[in-house]
Amino acid sequence: MAKYNDKDILNQIRTQETETRTAGYRYSLNSNEKLYILSQCLNNQILPESDQSAMTRVEPDYPELKGTYAFVVNRQGAAEPEESGIDLCNQGLQELKKLEVLPQEIRELKESAYTAVLYSAIDVPEPRNNVLVWKISLNTGKQNANKENRLLDAYVDADTGKIYEFYVRVGISAWKDVDADKIVRSWAEYMELEEPVEQENTNPLAEATPFFKKYVFEGMEGNDTVVTVGFYDGINELYLKVSR
Repeated sequence: MAKYNDKDILNQIRTQETETRTAGYRYSLNSNEKLYILSQCLNNQILPESDQSAMTRVEPDYPELKGTYAFVVNRQGAAEPEESGIDLCNQGLQELKKLEVLPQEIRELKESAYTAVLYSAIDVPEPRNNVLVWKISLNTGKQNANKENRLLDAYVDADTGKIYEFYVRVGISAWKDVDADKIVRSWAEYMELEEPVEQENTNPLAEATPFFKKYVFEGMEGNDTVVTVGFYDGINELYLKVSR
């Protein structure tokens, strides 16, 4: 009986459906956990940022060495077309406009004008804790490119299409016209997070602009995630970013 059973098993090729190749080794994380992991990974990166932020950012003399989180290009997902990320981002933009997180005037992304790169945000000691995201960036190679009412940079969840972070040029010309509390509350609902808590005693030099508010969300293992809503006057740029 054992020999007959072996003949049915040995030297036989069988196929079995698995998760897509871009998924890698992941298990289900809730929204707070995913946001926290992404924020920690981005803390160690050279990040997408506005022109103004890039010019005014000051690097620390002795940056803290952090080796527990990594933000790396997802090579396994290299075959994933850029259009997938751009399509997901467009879906997210429509949702955020319906919720009035973003103005209705923000234009849809065109594939020819944007690049999309797939990244993995990984908790190195616990690699099963990882988040797959698209980094969407406006191509700025053309001189005098029109940025009015356009998304400049964003991070988009590759599974859900939710937009974690964005920088956009808007028609708003003053910080007093930005309702940061409403923006972050609506964004938190969209991300399926709890109500945000405004961070107290904020360092006025924490951002490259005086116009910002910071909010705290529950993270992982007793740590919090900070989300910032800010505005660069003069260039009329609105942003929402996770802590760094």
